[in-house]
Amino acid sequence: MDAAGLPPSDRSRVRRIPSRGRYDRALIDAIIDEALICHVGIVEEGQPFVIPTIHGRIGDELFLHGSRGSRLLRVIGAGSPACISVTLVDGLVLARSAFHHSMNYRSVVVLGRGRPVEEAAEKSRVFEALVEHVVPGRSSDARMPSESESAATAVVAFPIDEASAKLRDAPVGDEEADYALPIWAGVLPLGLAVGDPIADARLHPDVATPDYVVRYRRPRS
Repeated sequence: MDAAGLPPSDRSRVRRIPSRGRYDRALIDAIIDEALICHVGIVEEGQPFVIPTIHGRIGDELFLHGSRGSRLLRVIGAGSPACISVTLVDGLVLARSAFHHSMNYRSVVVLGRGRPVEEAAEKSRVFEALVEHVVPGRSSDARMPSESESAATAVVAFPIDEASAKLRDAPVGDEEADYALPIWAGVLPLGLAVGDPIADARLHPDVATPDYVVRYRRPRS
């Protein structure tokens, strides 16, 4: 695979405003890594489903986990085609006309077929990656799943080899005649706000709040 980019396929090529499409692998990975959740689309017996879930990335693969009874993981683990998307909203674009209101965003769509993960060592790596995806540094503190917990958890891998990113990072784009209107216009930046940590009621009194909790930011900086 070309480490610099993913050649767009007929399915992954951005067709609506193609100038916003990106196929740079580093950018695709960065968007996937920053997003807390993904949305996974599957079809079972002709019925489409889109399910939000936590994801984690190790190299060229996305990983999902859940109950052994999960329809989503059963369908993907069986090798059925699926689509995974992530979206980050960076700003609200307030134009002078309702028609030209927009958002600044970064998104990724990944297409393909997954595989089940059953080998114990690989599952352990995935569990660590999932925890690190949500809270970097947490896996060094948290107890990892026991053998019985691991056995009760389904894990699937999904290749990142047919994917594209799409983004908008631009100011207002109004019709020329509308610039004279006495209406405020501009961009309202958005970001994930992190509040003060709330300690568990049964926390041991000698346990201090970890630095990775106190300094939690997304993306990491």
